[in-house]
Amino acid sequence: MNSTTRDLTASVRAEALRLGRWPAFWIILGTWILLNLTFAYLFNYLAYTSGENGAMSDGLPRDVLLGQLMPAAVPEVFTQGMAMFGGALVLILGSLAVGSGYGWGTWKTVFTQGPSRAAVVVGLLVTLLAVVLALVLVAFAVDVGIATVIAAAESQPIAMPPLGNSLIGIVTGTAILGMWMLAGVLIGAIARGPALAVGLGLVWVLVVENLLRGVAGIFGPLEAVTDLLPGTAAGSLAGAMRTVEGPANPGVLDILTRGESFALLAVYVVVFAGGTLWLTTRRDLT
Repeated sequence: MNSTTRDLTASVRAEALRLGRWPAFWIILGTWILLNLTFAYLFNYLAYTSGENGAMSDGLPRDVLLGQLMPAAVPEVFTQGMAMFGGALVLILGSLAVGSGYGWGTWKTVFTQGPSRAAVVVGLLVTLLAVVLALVLVAFAVDVGIATVIAAAESQPIAMPPLGNSLIGIVTGTAILGMWMLAGVLIGAIARGPALAVGLGLVWVLVVENLLRGVAGIFGPLEAVTDLLPGTAAGSLAGAMRTVEGPANPGVLDILTRGESFALLAVYVVVFAGGTLWLTTRRDLT
């Protein structure tokens, strides 16, 4: 094992240890799992059991609602909140992971006394992407478990999602959350502090992109820009998983195809990761 590999391995282990002992890390991940269960299953199950086609059910018939609560629908259902709310939470985590290093002065210590800057930053990126994959897998497993319980309670046949659909759903969720995580990492590196980075990221995800798409509906030429935004790619990829008609979750779109969304997300992943690496290795810490 050469020195570069040793440095990278040590950085991954150090970042995994740091994140694992950080309360904010578990709070953010736990919040997403809770929100996912609440909006994907609790509200829909309450709407189904109430028998009313109101705002809670988005006007969907009871049989369609029940179908969305079954295990076979998990690959579709668990990705619908990732484009906006799940993305916002992991963006916060990425911003905090990098921004706190500047705010607490730990980057200065690590960069001057530890392995090379590149090894430290790449180790952080690898660790955070591994966290994203683990989060998606845990959310998928939890949703399958909850859907199985609902199916048994409603005396419905328990049919697991097809392997192909499951893989597409997991890859979709990983691509969406991974892109937003790296966006938060880059913002944290630019802002060099957690508070400003989190604020800027949330304003972009929850406000700016929606406003731009709203203006594009009035001013047509702006669509050429809004169609290439990261939120458009993430929302379109989540939208490609939908199989039911009716109102979509906030942030879920049908602007780009699945292939176009994956390609655009890949570009953003490279840009965000490359930008973070360049900033943290080339810029002075003071």
